[in-house]
Formats: sequence, structure tokens, C-alpha cells
Amino acid sequence: MWTIAQVPEESIRPLNPRQAVAPQPGRRRKPMTAPKTQKDKASKRKRVLLTVLTVVVLLGILVTAAYFIKQLIESKYFFCSRSVKFIPIDKACDGNNDCAGGEDEITCLSSFTLNTTFPVRLMSRKHVLQVYSPGSGWRSVCSDDWTEQHTQTACNQLGYTYKPRSSSVPVDTLISSLKTGPFTAIRPGTANTPIHQATIDRSVCRSGSVMSLSCSDCGQVGFQDRIVGGTDALIEDWPWQVSLQQGGQHTCGGTLVSPRWIVTAAHCFTGSKKELSRWRVVSGRTYMGTLGGSYVDRIIINGDYNPSRNDYDIALMRLSSPITVGAYRRPVCLPPKAFGLAAGASMTVTGWGYLEENGKVSPSLQKASIPLINRSVCSSPTVYGSAITQTMICAGFLKGQVDACQGDSGGPLVHLSSSRWYLVGVVSWGVGCARERRPGVYCNVEELLGWIHAAIEKNP
Repeated sequence: MWTIAQVPEESIRPLNPRQAVAPQPGRRRKPMTAPKTQKDKASKRKRVLLTVLTVVVLLGILVTAAYFIKQLIESKYFFCSRSVKFIPIDKACDGNNDCAGGEDEITCLSSFTLNTTFPVRLMSRKHVLQVYSPGSGWRSVCSDDWTEQHTQTACNQLGYTYKPRSSSVPVDTLISSLKTGPFTAIRPGTANTPIHQATIDRSVCRSGSVMSLSCSDCGQVGFQDRIVGGTDALIEDWPWQVSLQQGGQHTCGGTLVSPRWIVTAAHCFTGSKKELSRWRVVSGRTYMGTLGGSYVDRIIINGDYNPSRNDYDIALMRLSSPITVGAYRRPVCLPPKAFGLAAGASMTVTGWGYLEENGKVSPSLQKASIPLINRSVCSSPTVYGSAITQTMICAGFLKGQVDACQGDSGGPLVHLSSSRWYLVGVVSWGVGCARERRPGVYCNVEELLGWIHAAIEKNP
């Protein structure tokens, strides 16, 4: 018998009833929002990046503009910080106090005249140590009783000192003018006494030898022409070359002779170029740049400098702090007295000067190999005549074609001897650039060694 089963009515109660929640004032449901897509996030990142770049570019423009405005102002005016005013740059270092307290006459170049003989020198290519006294003149120092401390003391007197070394040279191997003396020898117990004050005269050296000094690692470069008619150069091959700049502009060349001292030309500081704060020395660069230059706290020109004749055309600049010696910055060697360079000896001149007469400064360092010209030839009537003095030497070709030029002034003329480069001359003057029978004229460094050593000693 079929029966119809009764199905209970479907319950309307939930299986899991929740407690009723009474509405509370102040609470609202959060509206539902669609999740951010990758595209939205990327767009936001781009906007942030664009904003940052815009700010950086604007700051860069402002900094650059400020730099050039500063350079422009400094090229025209000197700022008197005490009296808070500007004066024309020509009034700075003119001998008159135009700022309160004479501020404009304090940081100026100075001159120095050598009135006595600097008492220590190295002689000939063997670098024989000699000392001087007014009564006895120049005497070669015997190796008798010599110590390492004497080596250090003597080298300190000569300037740039780094791992100084000394050796004995037999008297009979010296050039003829040195073989017969006169001689002098160290007195015992004088290791820290200046060398020229620590000696006693001798007729002969007991040891039969004299002292030779090598005071530093100057003039050494790795293994290895354009100035007018030259070729491109790399600063690591000529690491003593520096650019002297005023108002961000290359003005002259210069040569490192110690980590803190630069030899250059006196004529680089004529006119309104006497104020120290305007100068920067850029070193270690093949390509001309203006950033990162060293400050200068001394400029000393030779007191005998004659601008009308270009005689004694030499000056020294002292950096506010020493450069770090390395592959791109290294002092050149000063030559010994009686270096013995013959006419025709190969020289190298370097710089960023004009590539042609009335041209433009070169953006990259240039070099040129040129021969030393016999003094009698250079001072002949058909070349420069009586314009050539004892403080000058000539180098180049009488036919022209290769020469230093404007912008190379103050730079180095160097010679390689026994794997070291020596500063023989400083670019000084000439008629035109690379003209026939008008070679370059250079300040004779060997003739002015005493002045260089004395000026550096007096300004430690």
C-alpha cells in the first residue's frame, strides 16, 4: 500500500543564528573600493620620479647659475668682508687700502730677491753635494764620517724629500773641475746641524770619495708633439704639469717641484692678477677642466724680474695644502748645477696653449720635442741679439714649425737624463709662435736654483 510520507515544513530559521547587533551611533560601513592595479602603481611611481627629476634639474640649474655668477663677480670685483662692499678688482693689491683694515692688500703676491748665496747645492750629473761659506766658497763634501741622518738633513735643505738616498762617488771619476777640490767633511756629532754649518775644510778626502744625493722620487713616470706642431699628451707621462687658472679660465702653465710648490713665470701675474684668492691650480688632468683646483696661499715673484726685458722671469706658487703624489701628480726634478746640456740636446715642452698663433687654447694637453739652441746662435743679430740674457735659454727650430705659444707661459721645458725628467726651463717669451728664426725663449732654471731653494726655505 502506497502511502505519502509527510515532509516537515522548511524551517525559516538560520542554521547558525547570530546574535543581533544593535546599531551604534557614529559607526558607518566603509565603502567598498576596487583594488589598485599595477598600471595605477606604475603611473604613481612615474609621477614621483618626474617630480624628483624636475627638482634635481632645477637645483642643478640654480647651482650652475650661481657658480657662473660668482665667477663673473669675482672676475670684476673684490669683496671686502669686513666692510661688506665690493671694489673693482684692479684696486686690490694696488698698494692702497680700499677695504677696512687694508683687507684688499693682505692676500697679495710678494717678491723676493736673493741677496746671499744659498749654501747647499748638487753639482754635475753625478749630483755631488756641495756647501758654501763666504770665506771658502763652494766645496764638495767628502764621504768621511757621513751618516744617514746627514742625508736627511741635506735633502731637507734642498726642498722636496721622499726616501732620500746617498752614495759615495770616487773623486777620480768626477768632472775635471771637481777632481782637485776644494773639499770639506762632516764634523762628528753634527747629524742635525744644517749641512753647510756642520763641515770642516779638507785639502783631500780621506775616503777618496765625495757624497752624491738623490733626495726624492721626482721626475719618474711610467714607461712610455700639440703645442704648435706638437702632438697630444697624457698627464700620467707629464704629471708635474699644472694649469694656473683665474676666474675659471686657464691663464698659464706651471710645474710641480714639490707636493706644495709650483714653478711658473713672473709675467703671469701682471696687471690685476696679484690677488691670491682668485687663483686655482688644477693638476692631474689631461683635458682642461676648472673644477677641483687647489687654493693658493703664496705667490712669490723674483725681485729682479724686469718686465720690459723679460729678465728673471720666474715665480713660485705655494698651495694651501700639498697635493697627493701619485701616477697623475708628481714633482719634476730640479736640475743640478753644471748639468752640462749641449746644444741640440732633446727637450720636451708641454701645455694647453694655442695650437697656432692667435688661435685658441687646446682642450687637451699637448707636447712637442725640440732641441736646445746654442746660446751664441740665439743671441746672434739675426735671431734675438742682445735680448738674450744669462737667465734665458732658447729651444726650438730656427726654421719654425714647432714652438710653445700663448697659454703655455709658465709651463715646463724638461729633459730626460738617467730615467728622470729635469726642469730645464720655464716658458717665457718669443716673437709670435713657430716663426722662422724666432724660437721659444725660456727662463734658465739652472741659473736660478739658489733663488728657488732660498724662497722655499723662507716660506716653509
